[in-house]
Amino acid sequence: MGKSRLEAFSDGVIAIIITIMVLEMKVPHGDSLQALWPLLPVFLSYVLSFVYVGIYWNNHHHMLHACSKVSGPVLWANLHLLFWLSLFPFATGWMGENHFAAWPSALYGVVLLMAACAYWMLQQAIIAAEGPSSTLRRAVGNDLKGKLSPLFYIAGIVSTFFVPWLAELAYVLVALWWLVPDRRIEQALQR
Repeated sequence: MGKSRLEAFSDGVIAIIITIMVLEMKVPHGDSLQALWPLLPVFLSYVLSFVYVGIYWNNHHHMLHACSKVSGPVLWANLHLLFWLSLFPFATGWMGENHFAAWPSALYGVVLLMAACAYWMLQQAIIAAEGPSSTLRRAVGNDLKGKLSPLFYIAGIVSTFFVPWLAELAYVLVALWWLVPDRRIEQALQR
């Protein structure tokens, strides 16, 4: 199977995920700016999740660009990633509606952690399909960001029960870290 079908399907699912997330923001009853104030936690959680979904979409695109063939395990690993990404709207909505309370924030962290694990599994499936000398294998290298991000998510999940703002800070820091463009795959493709 060509990778173009996998890319198109993944792009469609990610577009739907973003659409569902924005639909979680309900229009306030009132015409003043104060009517928007109660929506601030919902909006902030939406912005964070939008950034995360955008990061996954961008990195997914680059990862598939470095891949020349798609195997059965790659298809299943991709579906596994899309499953966890599809939970973003629910986790985002619950966290925002409950003003970053402990359990909703912990669940949000679990979804982030599982999406990161699923992304790593997809990366490994592509490397296995392409072989040890694959472009992706060369590009990924030691992958410090990929190894440290789950630790931040775990710290966020645990801290949400003790210091709630620290959990949100951990989630934001990882997003900011990944927001910086990762040029490893582009550089490996140019070589």
